[in-house]
Amino acid sequence: MAQVLIALAVIAIAATIAFALRRRRQVEPPTQPTFETPAQLDRSDFERPDAPWLVAVFTSASCDACALVAAKAEALASRDVAVQLLPYQSERALHERYRIDAVPALVLADADGVVRYAALGPITATDLWSEVAKARDAAS
Repeated sequence: MAQVLIALAVIAIAATIAFALRRRRQVEPPTQPTFETPAQLDRSDFERPDAPWLVAVFTSASCDACALVAAKAEALASRDVAVQLLPYQSERALHERYRIDAVPALVLADADGVVRYAALGPITATDLWSEVAKARDAAS
């Protein structure tokens, strides 16, 4: 009978330890989406916050495609469209603030900072101009 009580005590202690260890185990956080563009920008973070439109181009000096996207975006610059190039090397804080984890990332935002169009990776000039025209027409 004493052996049965000792066995039950050992099992109870083992179960208690297992339960405590299981509760202390840290749960892994759920996976977070990556390679997404922001849905909203704070226009005061960028040049010409008073311009009706902002084209923000997040780039990196080590990215060949970034230079091509930047050149296409710069062609959009006008009185109504502010274009700002944001190289990671000099604008790291903005890359981190908006969680830019892939370049080139192009974002078109309206006067309120609402992103009306965004693209990751290379984009043709035709597609870029078309998307800007669609966004401007939709906002009118």
